[in-house]
Amino acid sequence: MSSNENILVEELFTTYHKQIYQFIYRYTQDETLSHDIVQDTFIKFHKYADDYAPSKSHIRTFLFRIAYQLTMTKLKRQSKLQKLLPFLYEPNQTEPISLEEKISIRTALKQLPLEQRSVIIFSYYHGLSQLEIADILQIPVGTVKSRMHVALKKLKVILEVNDNE
Repeated sequence: MSSNENILVEELFTTYHKQIYQFIYRYTQDETLSHDIVQDTFIKFHKYADDYAPSKSHIRTFLFRIAYQLTMTKLKRQSKLQKLLPFLYEPNQTEPISLEEKISIRTALKQLPLEQRSVIIFSYYHGLSQLEIADILQIPVGTVKSRMHVALKKLKVILEVNDNE
């Protein structure tokens, strides 16, 4: 990347990041996600700067288009994650899960280390409390909590849709 390109991206960021953030935040109502999308917008702009045609649209329009597309992609990904892992969001969800989705979940669970897989299965598939899981596994409740946290984090990564979808 040349220093001129760096300066252009920095100037654009300085000029438009607040407007783009506000736009994205209105959609997501999530500060962290909104900040991430703003960053991704400028990274993507840099990557595809050659596609920008000043005769077709203003630079602001081009940046907002990128931000909008990234926002929709991330929201779709979140929606898919919520559907694939309903127990992360709504423990008593009644919406049926397709065979393909069940296979995706099983495949994702198999990728977890046994210690993490067991706490997920006991908790979400058998409805056991953290205290009950701790008793069964003969480990402290704090260990159950940390394994659960790490396992859910890994499952979110495993089940996420590719950024390029």
